[in-house]
Amino acid sequence: MKKQRRKFIKDTALLAGASLIPLHYSFNNESFNYIKAPFEDLDTLCVNDWWNRKDNPIINLKVERTNIIAFGIYTLSNNILKLSAQSYPLYPNESRFISFQIKTNNKWKEVSKQKINEIGWSTLFRFPNWNSKIDQEYRLVHENGSVFNGKIRKDPIDKNIIKLAAFSCNSNKDRGDRNNYIKNVTHQDPDILFFGGDQSYDHKQHTAAWLKFGLQFKELFRNRPCITIPDDHDIGQGNLWGEGGKKALRRQGDDGGYYYHHEYVKMVERCQTSHLPDPFDPTPIEQGINVYYTSLKYGEIDFAIIEDRKFKSGPKEKIPNQGPRPDHILNTEYSPDDIDLDGLKLLGDRQLHFLKKWSNKSKKKTMKVLLSATSFCGAAHLHGRKTNRLHADLDSNGWPQKGRNKALKIIKKANAVHIGGDQHLASIVHHGTNNFEDGPFQFIVPALVNNYYSRWWWPENEKPGELANNKLPWTGRYLDGFNNKITMHAYANPDSPSNGAGYGMVLFDKEKNNVTFQCWPRFEDVSKKDAKQFKGWPFVVDLN
Repeated sequence: MKKQRRKFIKDTALLAGASLIPLHYSFNNESFNYIKAPFEDLDTLCVNDWWNRKDNPIINLKVERTNIIAFGIYTLSNNILKLSAQSYPLYPNESRFISFQIKTNNKWKEVSKQKINEIGWSTLFRFPNWNSKIDQEYRLVHENGSVFNGKIRKDPIDKNIIKLAAFSCNSNKDRGDRNNYIKNVTHQDPDILFFGGDQSYDHKQHTAAWLKFGLQFKELFRNRPCITIPDDHDIGQGNLWGEGGKKALRRQGDDGGYYYHHEYVKMVERCQTSHLPDPFDPTPIEQGINVYYTSLKYGEIDFAIIEDRKFKSGPKEKIPNQGPRPDHILNTEYSPDDIDLDGLKLLGDRQLHFLKKWSNKSKKKTMKVLLSATSFCGAAHLHGRKTNRLHADLDSNGWPQKGRNKALKIIKKANAVHIGGDQHLASIVHHGTNNFEDGPFQFIVPALVNNYYSRWWWPENEKPGELANNKLPWTGRYLDGFNNKITMHAYANPDSPSNGAGYGMVLFDKEKNNVTFQCWPRFEDVSKKDAKQFKGWPFVVDLN
């Protein structure tokens, strides 16, 4: 009797779930199978019997079945095309395969078919020996009629100026569309895109949030290459000190490592980075977590893509506390040397080795740029609200200082500039290591949405530094809270237009060997002749 009762309950539950599925799909006990997620209480909207979940505030997951291919996202480097196809969650008896097709002689030809991974609902296409000399129409096709169309642009090696659009911090405080960004960036027509992290702020629901991100921005990257890297919020933490992949015991993560299940972290990185060029050294770290640091060459620009947080030491119980939190320093009288201890890591030995190789001069003169999530200094004073002044924030790459200086010296040797995000505060800094201005320039782009934990550059003495440029009140030479030497050239506080929200546009002029940083407010109309950037921009860096 007990066995019969259990079977009745199970069958009833299956029928109840099946009743939520479109009528043209039928189920029986044999077909009602799914791959069980290797983690619990994570990504619950999109794993296991996902169709039994109630509607959610992030995105509608029960789309028309002719729309189940959400988007494709790709990079092209050294004649290797890598494209990740992202689908909405599939019902149990829907095909798990997506076809990649190209258009030749006005006919569509299938060149590959790949199986979707049900943990994250993505799959990867990789094509060596891609013809990068031509524009190529492509489409992704599912057997139920869903189609996503796009174009693989040719490698623009013949262009003198290469344009990179850079974004960061897509806060869920605004779940609306991003049409103003689509309109502006489409008008400016960059060659390549970079999303520097925090594409998702829904810590435990990455797949739904990643689908939302794709819905918001796919019109930009369906027709051009796009670099995406996850940051702390993407993998479910407010801050991240990855410490080589160890397991964090605290939700804050300040003891070092990853708090959530390693398979969840791997899923996030797979969805966001599998389309990047193959990693420089693919050896996994602790817990089997993979790495993605790599280089990408496009338009004769050599991009190094690194992972700021993955190898970085956590501060808790490794350095003396200087505030109520291990990562916040309030004591202005502390000695920065007390926290710059031997053995602490920033980028880690593996990534430093990669950067040293990358920094070597190419046979052909090639401009170089480093892409990462965050800043190599503490270029903010007020955090979250104007009354919350921090002397130093160990979430930034300003700490540990020895690791910061090692990285900056390699970037300078490469004659590269650095582009990052994360800070919710746009800025341009000229770094110093031994002396002021002996390091590279850094452009931290603004948050896409800046109504969550905004930051301000606001020196306590409210005085300009030495060699101020007079464009803004507080520019010039300063020491940050770690005693790092920085020269501030521009900043966009939340009292700027669009609350300081917006994006960066970076122009690499190969003939003049200079880089122009542009910074556009979110609600500016760049198609107008009188369109204005944030005060302090544009800014030109001469690399000669």
